[in-house]
Amino acid sequence: MASRGNKRASLTNGDENSGVLSRVSRSVSDSQIVRRAKSTASDAAFVTQKLLRSTGRAAWIAGTTFLILVVPLIIEMDREQQFNELEMQQASLLGTPATAAPK
Repeated sequence: MASRGNKRASLTNGDENSGVLSRVSRSVSDSQIVRRAKSTASDAAFVTQKLLRSTGRAAWIAGTTFLILVVPLIIEMDREQQFNELEMQQASLLGTPATAAPK
């Protein structure tokens, strides 16, 4: 058991005792290409996050504007149509000639 502990300690001791794989891995992770790729990925994530936030805000504004302005207009137009149909139905029951509703 003690030999295992020593073996692990020797693998993690400084640069002179590190393996080839760890040195290659470290040199690749410290390379200019990897740093630039990480920076580009970070910038892309930041831009995407900002875009999603602003898109969400725009969707919220459009949705609430629709609810406040357009839905009441649709309801009022439907009431008007029902009222005109009711007038035409009453006029036909009373025997007066039905007139076309003004547009």
